[in-house]
Amino acid sequence: MTAISHRFKRIFVVVVLCAGTWGTLTAWADKSSSGDSNVASATVDVGIIVGDIEKSLEFYTQGLGFREVGTIDVSAQLGKDFGLTSGHAFHVHVLALGEGEGATKVKLMHFKDAPGKSVDNKYIHSTHGINYLTMFVKDLDAAVKGAAAVGARPLAKGPVAIPANIAPGLHLATVRDPDGNMIELIGPRS
Repeated sequence: MTAISHRFKRIFVVVVLCAGTWGTLTAWADKSSSGDSNVASATVDVGIIVGDIEKSLEFYTQGLGFREVGTIDVSAQLGKDFGLTSGHAFHVHVLALGEGEGATKVKLMHFKDAPGKSVDNKYIHSTHGINYLTMFVKDLDAAVKGAAAVGARPLAKGPVAIPANIAPGLHLATVRDPDGNMIELIGPRS
């Protein structure tokens, strides 16, 4: 458990693609670093379609500490050729945590002319598919304070201590972004 604990302390952000157990997460981390797969990077970029780009940029940058590192314009034809859209041009705001190629990136997009439908994000079991992001932070209280500064309050009883047999010394708080997507914040309390 010591090696796993040290790995968690070094990781600042991990994107969790589906609900799972801590054992599954650590097994994935061990396998991805062993070179047994065709994965070129242990980092996964996540695209998020948002209802209000300005509110979302504020939440992710000012509330959670991401920084904008670039933008990408995708033409209507290219979006269609990629199979991403039905022929809508779009603009991507690329936000990062960390430095270099291994930095976790969130790509925010908004479609004014083709508004999508919100999924049911009341709980992680409400809808199938990608449901939440998990961020490992250095100071959970500071992370919660940053999120609160842009209107995101912890859900339920958060921050809550994670049982010591799972992750000693760590706590978890869940907040929602402006579109209702859940963000788990995990780290030690100050």
